[in-house]
Amino acid sequence: MDSLSRHTDYGSVALDENSVADDPQVQFASWLDDAEREGIYEPNAMVVSTVDQRGHPSSRTVLLKGLDAHGFTFVTNYRSAKGVALTGNPHVSLLFPWYQLQRQVIVLGTATFATEEASDALFAARPRESQIASIASEQSRPIDSRETLEAAVTNRTRDLDGVDPIPRPAWWGAVHVQPDSIEFWQGRTSRLHDRLRYGRASNGSWVVERLQP
Repeated sequence: MDSLSRHTDYGSVALDENSVADDPQVQFASWLDDAEREGIYEPNAMVVSTVDQRGHPSSRTVLLKGLDAHGFTFVTNYRSAKGVALTGNPHVSLLFPWYQLQRQVIVLGTATFATEEASDALFAARPRESQIASIASEQSRPIDSRETLEAAVTNRTRDLDGVDPIPRPAWWGAVHVQPDSIEFWQGRTSRLHDRLRYGRASNGSWVVERLQP
């Protein structure tokens, strides 16, 4: 395990207060565009962290499916581990790790379940096979074998033959995260990284502060 003792120095690309946008959503969109141009694999992949009613944290990777002036959107089975956790505790963290660019973005915010219209639109945009898989899988629940899961998909495929469009199940939908803070992290040499965090002022506007690495 050579990686445990390897020390890779990061780059000299600076991130300073004078170079970022006033609005963190605009800044995030710019960095996402950079990740797409650089060919980052799944540039919209993010680690979503939740805390359940027992106070136990849990993290998993999902895909960002919506970005607007109000926040970030992803989709899930509301009965899944993260769906149940968010029902009891809406505080959530999103982490976008763009390692090749020596960048990451950390979002802390509050999650709400999106409108039925928004969820319907995102479900309709999925490939038919993914729609069926979403219906067949009882996400996060134990199952005895891969074969049982594949059989459930086969059965659902047969049941839905000729059904077009496939209706969205009520327990599947979008989650919207309204950010309270957004931190932009740029790797620098000698581990003196640049960290700029946007936070909410009392009047609702965004204020940028620098954090020590």
